[in-house]
Amino acid sequence: MNARGAPWAIRNPGPSSGVGCPGSRLMMRVMALSVILLLVLVALELVRSSPSATASSGSSFVPPTPVPGVTAETLTSGAPSLGVNDWSCKPSAAHPEPVVLVHGLLANVTEWQVMAPLLAHNGYCVFALTYGTIPGLAFPLDQVGGLLPMEQSAQELSAFVDRVLAATGARKVDIVGHSEGATMPYYYVKFLGGAAKVDHYVGLAPLYHGSTLDGLVPVASLLGQLVPGAPQTVAGICGSCPESVPGSAFLNALDADASAVPGPTYTNIVTRYDEVVTPYTSGFLNGPNVTNIVLQDQCGLDFSDHIALAADPVAAQDVLNALDPQRAMTPGCGLVLPLLGG
Repeated sequence: MNARGAPWAIRNPGPSSGVGCPGSRLMMRVMALSVILLLVLVALELVRSSPSATASSGSSFVPPTPVPGVTAETLTSGAPSLGVNDWSCKPSAAHPEPVVLVHGLLANVTEWQVMAPLLAHNGYCVFALTYGTIPGLAFPLDQVGGLLPMEQSAQELSAFVDRVLAATGARKVDIVGHSEGATMPYYYVKFLGGAAKVDHYVGLAPLYHGSTLDGLVPVASLLGQLVPGAPQTVAGICGSCPESVPGSAFLNALDADASAVPGPTYTNIVTRYDEVVTPYTSGFLNGPNVTNIVLQDQCGLDFSDHIALAADPVAAQDVLNALDPQRAMTPGCGLVLPLLGG
């Protein structure tokens, strides 16, 4: 895929210039919609009681319900997800690299209510951060992550990885990310010295080549031409959004058509039913250190979409296999629903 083209104009978000300002009102509306989306995702997690969400028969574990962790994170600012951020954890000889979980756009550490306890139960030290929040917002808006330009978020990730390495004494970390959280770390790996600090890089629905949002990007471009200042307003609210468009300056800098950055091993896990990252093959990288997996090639009953991918039991086993190839197991195959996952 050729991801080249005319870049969007990007500016850093700044504080609102006035209560009566149209840009201020627009920002508050967009942020309100972001909170609503976050609450919808939480509600979907509450609906899903998932003993069936184990990644493999017998070897893995997922708590019977994610309700306690989701509720805590939603109602209490800064509360940890289950199994995450035990800073006293020391990696074992079997799993010497701690795992850093990186959420997607409009999410936070709550996203990992399935993956975090799964990895912790399998013997990993698991850490996660909420990145890319707009400074100065009150709770719960301060819980909406992934909004800053990805270059800035990559700086946050870099500092967090250094903190994890210092606390655990490990030489490297493994990264497991979803959506923007599977794309932004590639900038860290390529430009911020991450290649020397990351062993396994696992991406769930990355968008290395950008996303057309199922054909909506040309429509948004047209609206941007009709409404003066619209692209700049969007970039001011969500700096990472225009960076995700094919041909953006950010994606051109990543140069995902070239061979993957040497050092880490990359496993990219995508679904044909992804309605956010389109085409789904935007999640592929090239190179001898890359494995690209399409879930439906493993299981025809897997109807996981973009949201469900972070809780997909087939993808979960692929994650375990990528982190520990010597103990790899063939993923089981059962019905996986969109939105709800396993």
